[in-house]
Amino acid sequence: MIIRCDSCSVSLQLDESKVPGKNFTVRCPRCQNLVRVVAGASGKGTPTAQQLEQNSPAPAVKDGAAEFSQRESEVQINDALKSLLGALNGNQSAMDFDDEDKIRPRRVLLCLGAVNDLVSKTLSSMGFKVYIAANPAQANERLKEGKTEILIFSPDFAEEFGGAAILQQKVNSMPATERRRLYLTSVEDGGDTLNAHEAFLRNLNLIVNTNDIDQLPLILNRALHDFNDLYFYYNRAAGAEAI
Repeated sequence: MIIRCDSCSVSLQLDESKVPGKNFTVRCPRCQNLVRVVAGASGKGTPTAQQLEQNSPAPAVKDGAAEFSQRESEVQINDALKSLLGALNGNQSAMDFDDEDKIRPRRVLLCLGAVNDLVSKTLSSMGFKVYIAANPAQANERLKEGKTEILIFSPDFAEEFGGAAILQQKVNSMPATERRRLYLTSVEDGGDTLNAHEAFLRNLNLIVNTNDIDQLPLILNRALHDFNDLYFYYNRAAGAEAI
């Protein structure tokens, strides 16, 4: 039996005769990550083909794709014009961030349970590029691309795989420079929307109550604006774009 680590993607060969007839975990010899294996109908681990399929990147939804591409192209053209004007003026330094970050299209990875469809439709209608993960492995593969700016998850995401806990573990283990480029948002029933203190204690960037999902685009844009203000000088010094 072959499984793949959802952290480093190394393939692991397991002896079928030693595979237990229930869900189990195995430690990856390369990165020491704990890989959770779900027992199939036969009582053995999930088949190889299914494991490989689950390790494909989280797919993008079609809704809002055209609008996202158009807005992304517009922003890229504007950035190129700004750089050109800066060069012509003899100023090669990074351009100041302005209110453009409020309308800049962003990529969002959804790792949600019951509210998945509602959040997806809400964000897609506002021009976000939305990817939906069915399990932690798909989320990990999408994150590896390094283009995802916002990760939104909920406690009931892929519970049979320990989804929320695995995501939180992965984010907690990220290097500071990598963690700073990912805006982690938890959507939960008992959450206190925009409670910065609670978010800080849990190594989150934002908490949103499920009752406020209809206002999620507005909440995200406001929170991201404040976040980019906080790291304005850091981003300028590092030559990095705002999220």
